[in-house]
Formats: sequence, structure tokens, C-alpha cells
Amino acid sequence: MASVNSSTTTIDMFDPLHISPSDATGAHMITEQLIGTENYGIWSRAMIIALRAKNKLVFVDGSCQRPENESGQLMQWERCNTIVLSWIMNTVSKEIFAGIVYSTDAHIVWEDLRERFDRVNGSRIFALHREIGKLVQGNNPISVYYSKLKQLWDEFASLVILPICSCDSAKKYAEIDQQKKLLQFLLGLNDSYAAIRS
Repeated sequence: MASVNSSTTTIDMFDPLHISPSDATGAHMITEQLIGTENYGIWSRAMIIALRAKNKLVFVDGSCQRPENESGQLMQWERCNTIVLSWIMNTVSKEIFAGIVYSTDAHIVWEDLRERFDRVNGSRIFALHREIGKLVQGNNPISVYYSKLKQLWDEFASLVILPICSCDSAKKYAEIDQQKKLLQFLLGLNDSYAAIRS
């Protein structure tokens, strides 16, 4: 946490208010550029990972709120918030950028983007389920086939979030889910792998 003395303010490197030399405003945190609903899920997931690595996720999830005007940490919070805001602006399309350039709070921008573009709907879940069911190895090596299948499973899991609990039923459900994925994988293998399938 930050400690204040009469001449300087020092901030522990594990405090979200700490700014490291690599926390530049012009940095591109991720290569994915937000263009709309079609890639919001991938963009937000990549941003969450990058912000967590920089210890700045708290600025977009709302848990690091703006201090009072009298606080000795206000200027440092504003600097960190501005850096996070610039990282977001560096990863959105020009059209989206124009709508957020005058914003001053990273959390409000994050929530606005989520509200506008995070459209989890039944049609996408249905499409993913259908893609998973239809995917076969074809001419691809097993590693490519598995990577495609895993990408679909991961996206499906990010859209259909189940409650978390540590009960025996949850463990049993996780085992059944893994078995179902194994069966899907085996069903999509080429006939040359029939012996492995059996």
C-alpha cells in the first residue's frame, strides 16, 4: 500500500497505483482491436489478461475507485486511470475511439463498451454448439483439429457460465463434461484412427 511521509509518496510495487516504467500510455496491450459485437468476447478476454498482468484490472472492474479530492493519492489514481484509459483507446477501432475519447474514467468506458458490445445471445451459443458437433479432422493434423475444437469449447464455456461450487455434484458434472469433450474429439477423428477410437 502507499505510504505518505512529509516529502515524498512511495507506492509499493504490488499496489495498483504503482506505475512501472513499462506502463506507457502509447503501449498496445493486445493485438486484437475491438470492432464491435463480433469480437468483443475475444477483445475483452485479452484485455482482462493484459490488465491483470499489469495489476491494473481494478481500474476497469470498479474495485479501485477515485479517492476523495483531499486524498494524497488522488493524483496517482488519476495518472493510473489515464494510463488504463489510453490502453483501452489504443485497442479499439477509430469509430469506437471517437465515442470514448472524451471520457475520463476507465471503469465507465469499460462498462459502456460491455453494455454496447457484449451481446451473448442464444443464436451464438447455438452456432457454437453446432460448429462443435460438425467439426471433423479432415485434412488437418490432429494438433490443428484439437486446437480448433478447444477454441470452440473455450468460447462456449465463456458464454455459458455455470455457478461455481465445490460440492460433489459439481465435480461429477466436470467429469461428465470432460468425458463429453473426449467423445466429441474422438468422433471427429478420421477413420484411420478407428483403433484409437475403440
